[in-house]
Amino acid sequence: MAVIGIDLGTTNSLGAVFRDGRVELIPNRFGSYLTPSVVSIAEDGAILVGAVAKERLITHPELTAASFKKDMGTKEGRILGKKKFLPEELSSFVIRSIVEDAKNYLHEEIEEAIISVPAYFHDRQRVATKRAGALAGITVNRIINEPSAAALASYFDTEREQMFLIFDFGGGTLDISIVECFDTMVEILSVSGDNRLGGDDFHEVMVKAFLKEHELARRDVTNKDYAVLLHQAELCKRKLTEEDEAKMTAVIGGKTYRSIFTNQRLMEESAVILGKIKKVMTHALRDSGLTVRDIDAVVMVGGSSKMPLIQSYLQHLFRQTPLVVGNCDEMIARGLGLLCAVKERDEDIKDYVLTDICPFTLGTDIVNQSDPEHCYMAPIIERNTVLPCSRVKRFYTSHDHQVKIDIRILQGEHPYADDNLCLEKMSVAVPRKKQGEEAVDIRFTYDINGILIADMTVVSTGKTVSRVISQSMDEKEIAKRTKELEKLKVHPKDISENRLILEKLKSLYEEAPTYMREQLGGFIRYFDSLLERQEERAIKKYRKFLEQVLEQMESYDPFEIRMEFEEYEGEEDEWDGWEDEEDAWDEEDEGEDGRWTS
Repeated sequence: MAVIGIDLGTTNSLGAVFRDGRVELIPNRFGSYLTPSVVSIAEDGAILVGAVAKERLITHPELTAASFKKDMGTKEGRILGKKKFLPEELSSFVIRSIVEDAKNYLHEEIEEAIISVPAYFHDRQRVATKRAGALAGITVNRIINEPSAAALASYFDTEREQMFLIFDFGGGTLDISIVECFDTMVEILSVSGDNRLGGDDFHEVMVKAFLKEHELARRDVTNKDYAVLLHQAELCKRKLTEEDEAKMTAVIGGKTYRSIFTNQRLMEESAVILGKIKKVMTHALRDSGLTVRDIDAVVMVGGSSKMPLIQSYLQHLFRQTPLVVGNCDEMIARGLGLLCAVKERDEDIKDYVLTDICPFTLGTDIVNQSDPEHCYMAPIIERNTVLPCSRVKRFYTSHDHQVKIDIRILQGEHPYADDNLCLEKMSVAVPRKKQGEEAVDIRFTYDINGILIADMTVVSTGKTVSRVISQSMDEKEIAKRTKELEKLKVHPKDISENRLILEKLKSLYEEAPTYMREQLGGFIRYFDSLLERQEERAIKKYRKFLEQVLEQMESYDPFEIRMEFEEYEGEEDEWDGWEDEEDAWDEEDEGEDGRWTS
């Protein structure tokens, strides 16, 4: 039985498998790797999927649905004929079609599928995607972010250690990921995206420009004629990927209309879209703490990335030619194929490690004293935290004689609780005391498979209430993953390596001469702040630096001419709160190159 990867796209979907030491894309029954994500109902009630259904967008628009991925996780259904279908139900038909094609191609049953989703999909959208797999009759234990899969494919092809910006631009979504690749690690640093921004938006822009040029109003165009216009706009856009000029022709009300589009005109008409694209990239770069100068390569992913307009725009912004590795349409599917190999422990790729991050902040609601009806959101796991992770924060009672604490588990970036997505509600009883005298520790533990464990522990009694939230996993799998995640529920302050470093720093501080104490105090304060923020990646990086410092200081010999070590190369903002790097060493003890001298 095989494990396959499915790139469930807004416009097209693909299947992939890893066998005989390489990734194979799975052809559909028409011999194409791309299966249009379109569903239609025939007059006899049969469900049509893919190329056949796409043709019916024009002939039978009332019986055909496309771009339903944009509505995943909502109740925004599509009425086809006399029946309403939810987005996950329509998606299940596409998944089932790809699974059937895979069975026919591989001549074996399909055991499981790994499905990709936009990095910016929230919990309900991911749950809906897993439900689509279940409705299609296939096991889906793993959901992977689309840019993460593309990054793995790109790194596997180039074999170059570098900082990638993955520009994943599909028909209906834009995903940006900043990815650092080194050794066998593919580490996601930050993600950003827009689930309603894609190549299809250019079709709308072109149709709007077409109607304006010919002085036609939208009300003058029937739904069928509008579908024809959108199709013609898509053909025109595709032609502009190969030629400098393309003609858009449509017959409306028996009259033929023609317009000429160039990439220059398309750029001028699409200024709003380009502005939205830049905003998403700015968000990802800001969260990663990087600038355009830090990006070694911009990797183009998704069918809409083929557009010369898009590639020229990115070249303008990054001052480098975007990297196109293979077919943009196939990058995610090829990465999924590699993930299948990792899952099956294939010898050629089993050692590759793909980290993922939390795309949205997870937190809880706290009282807004000035406006109790509108609670604030208190983050516990910040967005872009590397997974798996565990974070804990302490909260206090908000009024006298409080007998219980109620919380909502929230997902989102808004300052007010009600504006975020509520995943679950919890409560725990607390002893009656005055305001602020009783407290609970709220811990969130989250993993790459979508399991979130929330623990509420009453500080005075030790009583703990727990809740497990999962993306539709079976009970056996949840129990297994929950047991594994227990290992994460240790505060970084309690990890022996971190405690040892702190104790050594304190010991040296007590023995150090006056001119060294300020520097050692800075080391202690900054390390304490990292431990309090529970930022594992930053903690490890700074601990390695401190180990080097301590080794040099402990072996200090006053009869040696100098001792030296490399300065800590952290992010600039990591030094906020104590000395600037330029002032990190005492001036009277600074050598010619900024290292200590005796």
